[in-house]
This record gives sequence, structure tokens and C-alpha cells, in this order.
Amino acid sequence: MSPHPIYDVIILGCGPAGIQAAIHASRKKTRVLMLGRLNKSSLFWAHVENFLGMFKTSGEEMLTTGMAQAKSFGTEVLEEDALRITHTGLCFEIETEGGTMVCARALILATGTTRNKLGVAGEKELLGRGVSYCVDCDGGFFRGEDVAVVGGQSAAAGGALTLLSLAKTVHLVAETLDFSPALKAKLASSGAIIHEGAKVKAIRGETQVNGLELADGTTLPVAGVFIELGAKGVLELAASLGLQLDDSMKYIDTDKKQATNVPGVYAAGDICGAPLQMAKAVGEGCVAGTNAATYAKNMKLAQEGPGEGQAEE
Repeated sequence: MSPHPIYDVIILGCGPAGIQAAIHASRKKTRVLMLGRLNKSSLFWAHVENFLGMFKTSGEEMLTTGMAQAKSFGTEVLEEDALRITHTGLCFEIETEGGTMVCARALILATGTTRNKLGVAGEKELLGRGVSYCVDCDGGFFRGEDVAVVGGQSAAAGGALTLLSLAKTVHLVAETLDFSPALKAKLASSGAIIHEGAKVKAIRGETQVNGLELADGTTLPVAGVFIELGAKGVLELAASLGLQLDDSMKYIDTDKKQATNVPGVYAAGDICGAPLQMAKAVGEGCVAGTNAATYAKNMKLAQEGPGEGQAEE
């Protein structure tokens, strides 16, 4: 089916929703891979006092324990972000920031919804007029233009690489670069102009973006500024997979099985909307993990016929 390693379920995100999904999917005796880093979860830095049975506990401790639980049931973990997702019709092919290619029969999105802002002059005023938070959504509007991507994590690097096929010039502005050596090497040889150690002071323009001002006084003459301060978010994932969003256009729409409109794709946690609480995330992770595992088993049985897939039940 694919030259790449095939997993029954791949989970993007290792916060409370992702880890709980991994625990339940693995306990159904499916091959599970979880992508992400614990310290990228907002829970990692929090103190917990409103979760059943846990009082004044650190988020770091809960996530570390949960990860150990998931691994004990067979979950494999790769501490990298997903860079690209392609639906081949038979599986979901995922390229990680380190260049690893893996395939999933079922996919669970549990990446959260944090969309960090720069908080600089011109950002709010020029949103939709050259300022964007989604390369996959808006990159096509800047064909042949000079653009800048702001951010030092995998989403920014991936966005810069995507824009190179569209824009005339691509600048990547970051205080620090925090992604895999393989992605750094790919970016360094890509043709993007990298401004490492630079900080954004303001986004310039009257009715449209015409420049990105840096703290050292340099102004980059650009028509577009893409702010990508984390991992792939809900808008990028929705755009690449054709997922339906809810009425607010901020969250992924799911049914009671945590299934999206795309067969084989499930979502759980903050990415599905309010309340943005750990208790909700854990519950949805349980539902998503269970149903994704069942979907993957049924797909495997349909593809391979009776035998190995049937024996897993």
C-alpha cells in the first residue's frame, strides 16, 4: 500500500487529549504513533487543581505520567511535529519536520488551538490585508510577491518552504530556530533568506502591508507577513485535509464519535472548541482513540481480508 511505515492510528499532539487517545487506541491492540513534544502542550506549564482526583498537581507531572502509560500499552512516540499531511485515498501520509515519512489508516488531531500573536503595531490593523496566520490558506494570494514568515518552530519553517514555490522572495524571521537539524539543513539550502536572532518591531503599511520592521531598525520590503509561532494549527490542518470547521471558523467540527467530515480523521481536545478544559480534552481523547482504532481495524480487514486483521480483535 505504501513504501513508508504504516500505523493503524497516528495522533498529532501529545497533550491530554492526544495521550488519552493513544492509551485507548493502543489498548485496542492497534499500532499507534504519537507525534509531538510534551513541552509544547499548554498543560505542561500549568498547575492543576480542578481535575477529578488531582489537586495542586503540575501539568508536567501529569503529562509525563500519561506518556509513560501510553508507552506501556505499546504507543510509539516520535518527538517531532507533522509538517505535511496528504490523503492518498488509502492512507494518510505524514511528513515530519525531520523528514520521516509515515502512513496512518486513521488520524487523530489533538494539537490544541493556540494561535500566538506577535503583539506588535500593525498586526491587528492589517490582518487580512497582508497579515495572515495560515500559509496553507492564504499563500496563493502572494504569488510573485516578497513575503516574510515570522516564527522559529516547525510551522514557520514549513510555511517558508511552501511559500518558496509561490512567492518571489521569502524571508524567515526568528529570534531562535527550534526545529530538527534535518529541517534546518533543508531550509538553509532552500533559497529562503533567514534572519535568525531578529525580533519584529512592527508591521508597516496603510491599507496593505508594505514592510516588516525589525528591532535593529531594518525594514524588509514585503507584501505579506505570515505569523507562524507554533506547530501546525487548526486552519492549516483544515485547509490541507478539507476538514469542515464549526460556525465560528475556529474549531474542527466533529460528531459524537469525535469523527470529522473526512473518513478516518478524528479530532479531540481544544481543537474542537470550548470549554478549553483538560477534563473535556481527556474525555474526547478517549472517544477519539477508541473510534479511530475501530475504524483502522475495519479498514485493515477490508484491505487485507480475513486473517491478520481479524486475529487482532
